Amino acid sequence: MDPMAEALLGGATPEQLARTPLPEEYVAAHLRVEDVEMFTGIDDKDVRKSLRVGAVPMPELAPDEVLVAVMASSINYNTVWSAIFEPLPTFSFLKRFGATGGFAGRHDLPYHVLGSDGAGVIVRVGSGVRRWRVGDHVVMSPVQVDDQEPGTHGDGMLGAEQRVWGFETNFGGLAEYTVVRASQLVPKPAHLTWEEAACITLCAGTAYRMLVSRQGACMKQGDIVLIWGATGGLGAFAVQMVKNGGGIPVGVVGSETKARALERLGCDIVINRNEIGMGEDGPPSPERTIELGRRLGKVIRERAGGDPHIVFDYIGQATFGISVFVARRGGVVVTCGSSTGYQHHFDNRYLWMNLKRIVGSHAANLQELWECLRLFDLGMLVPTLSTVYPLAEVAEATRLVQTNGHLGKVGVLCMAPEAGLGVTDPGLRARIGEERLNPLRGPGFPAAPAPGALANGHGDLVSARKA
Repeated sequence: MDPMAEALLGGATPEQLARTPLPEEYVAAHLRVEDVEMFTGIDDKDVRKSLRVGAVPMPELAPDEVLVAVMASSINYNTVWSAIFEPLPTFSFLKRFGATGGFAGRHDLPYHVLGSDGAGVIVRVGSGVRRWRVGDHVVMSPVQVDDQEPGTHGDGMLGAEQRVWGFETNFGGLAEYTVVRASQLVPKPAHLTWEEAACITLCAGTAYRMLVSRQGACMKQGDIVLIWGATGGLGAFAVQMVKNGGGIPVGVVGSETKARALERLGCDIVINRNEIGMGEDGPPSPERTIELGRRLGKVIRERAGGDPHIVFDYIGQATFGISVFVARRGGVVVTCGSSTGYQHHFDNRYLWMNLKRIVGSHAANLQELWECLRLFDLGMLVPTLSTVYPLAEVAEATRLVQTNGHLGKVGVLCMAPEAGLGVTDPGLRARIGEERLNPLRGPGFPAAPAPGALANGHGDLVSARKA
């Protein structure tokens, strides 16, 4: 264990942390450029074969950046995309970023440290950082913007130099340390554990922009909202936001276990896609799309009293044609991703003749994320963590998400030696209640396997950090 880790886990003061030397390298989940072609011609692109866990050099800090000791992180689908090198290898992102010059050149490396979520402690600040100090407990926005670009000041997500940290940049959050810009930081909700806090920024912020923000669907009271993948990382937050906003969430899931989880989240209407004959067969034909849309629409009208005002779709190819069909006249389909494929096919007649809209949405700007995190501080939103893995087993955690075997969010302990640490407001936690804070954990729901040495094919796997 390096001196900084010892100091952090030993309860050192901010002054002591500032004096403690940093290690020259740290443990991180990363890809190697020499592996980019490893899945060529292979159908099952198993992320356990490409994801490495091992030591990487400590990067230099730019004036507007902070170094965070990552206590916990989580898996997002962009980690899956990165690890299968699709739709293109992320090393192309790093090369493009590095070509912009200056400190960006550090990112163009033969390895890529992944991860777009994280919670931890600031251990160093750049010379240009004003609002943050060593010792602050923070969570990180997944969005990195250029504050010298005009578009950023209208909406951070519209700036041409906006990038997703740990996906389009290096030094991501699935590691013991990470480098982020000061403009990515938000105070950690004090009542949450490290792993709970680490699972909220990317997915909750994205769902907030999609549903609540004026940049998204502008949900209002009484809106019927169809949510595909309603127990996934995004969907489980969407259910809560629809309920909080006075809407009627209609959640679609693929199993009885997920249906029970959705009920625990308080979803008003739960639909198992097997009810409408929608299995795991991939994108439906145009004729099948209309057939499934009619079946789904009938169920929604019977149970919710009308067609959806909003369809929340991050599934993509397998669902998008149905989403366009079932949205009501004048309704909106809001999309932020395509986990089943990027090529969407839909019958445009149902869009233009019924005056429907499609809204593209991506992550959240910093103001939206602060507003979203305030809802956690108020106890109005709760984490959707279901399972926690050690950093050494990040490949298994990512495989779980790749195969859709998870509920909600899959957490990863990085520097934290065990789950349950990091709470600094136990009073608020007690008032909200443990059961409410963890609706997707407990009896009847899948848990992570016992930690153990899992081979990743590289021989450089490290053990989980021990206290």
